[in-house]
Amino acid sequence: MSGAFTILGGGVCGLAMAAELSARGAQVSVVDPAGAPGEHACSWWAGGMLAPECEGVSADPEIVRRGRLAADWWAGQGATVIRNGTLVVALGRDLSELTTFARRAPSAIGLSKDEIGALEPHLAGQVPKALFIEDEAHLDPRQTLMRLRDWLAGQGVSFTTVQAGDARVIDCRGLAARDSLSDLRGVKGEMLVVRCPDVRLCRPVRLLHPRFPLYIVPRGDGVFMLGATQIESGDRRRATLRSVMELMNAAYALHPAFGEAELLEIGVDARPAFSDNQPRIRQMSGRIYANGLFRHGFLLAPALARMTADLVIDGTTPEVWYETCCER
Repeated sequence: MSGAFTILGGGVCGLAMAAELSARGAQVSVVDPAGAPGEHACSWWAGGMLAPECEGVSADPEIVRRGRLAADWWAGQGATVIRNGTLVVALGRDLSELTTFARRAPSAIGLSKDEIGALEPHLAGQVPKALFIEDEAHLDPRQTLMRLRDWLAGQGVSFTTVQAGDARVIDCRGLAARDSLSDLRGVKGEMLVVRCPDVRLCRPVRLLHPRFPLYIVPRGDGVFMLGATQIESGDRRRATLRSVMELMNAAYALHPAFGEAELLEIGVDARPAFSDNQPRIRQMSGRIYANGLFRHGFLLAPALARMTADLVIDGTTPEVWYETCCER
């Protein structure tokens, strides 16, 4: 018996949850006071990289295992998934970081200057060496969110700004759920969107950095997303000069043409995270909370949604990330 469910939150977690439940025959309503996906949602500012092997360099192996299923899941929802892999580079004094990265990412293949140029002609001569992870992908987060929402509406999922009725509630509000989840914290991320028609890239380029991994993701038509900082803060409004300069400098160091790029957007938001940076499915006070995706929104939302649907529809207890709690 599938039943009826109200999902709180219309970001990547809420929409993935709606897709899983709807596919199993459930009656689903998505409640988001802000309406359709937009700048208010943390997932609007995501890189959209489906890169489990890269994340596995610093993340738990379970994140890698679950994340490997994400590209196929998103493709199954009609998203345009680009499977060109990930290029990992380091510059100047950070070159030694490539060796450390390669030890932690067994699937990474070392590339020479000529091999880099064959893979990304516009980087020929710009970086001395790199790593390539072939079985990774990326997507456009904004396009994906809007398409999924429209598709779900066509499948009978209702979207509203006000909660009503007595359906079972699944809370996917991200950082807004701190009113109930006292151990949820914010991790601030800042990003830029630039237009630089003089540079063409076919895949995300991850630039190793001593403080946090930076990346440049092609969006097509000379547009790139540069991201993202990782700062222990719940601040969702203010981008700092230091962060913006670091992102710009990283792009310029990768290719001088970025020095003439047109700055289109500066974005900032705070990712929801628990202490170990792994998500949770928490059953508490008659409600289920699915939260804590950290920097793995598009990578782990499908797995989190699938496990939650298994729990509420089939009664299958998730083997990881599941907690019950008696307190509010």
